[in-house]
Amino acid sequence: MARPEVLDRIKEAETEADEIIAEAESDADERLAEARERAAEIRAEAEEEADAEAEERLEAAREEIEARREEILAAGQEDREALESAARDRTDDAIDYGVERFEEAVLRHTGE
Repeated sequence: MARPEVLDRIKEAETEADEIIAEAESDADERLAEARERAAEIRAEAEEEADAEAEERLEAAREEIEARREEILAAGQEDREALESAARDRTDDAIDYGVERFEEAVLRHTGE
């Protein structure tokens, strides 16, 4: 093989190698872009799932708080009713006591 033919074949091989490298780099760039896009999709899906989970937990907490609030209100109502009942029961005693003190004061005053 003549020297010019060898040089031509070397140049062809170099050109072919350059094309292969360029294609590989292009392929790599494309795959990297696809991987970044997929990573962004996965991140977005994870954020949506996390938001949904947070909303579910928040709603459950609200329901729990409302249930506890109702329990507290019911207990407070029961306590109020018990206090009112006790106060009504003592009203007669308080009136009797007041009348007795008044009568004693009147008797002391009239007896002087």
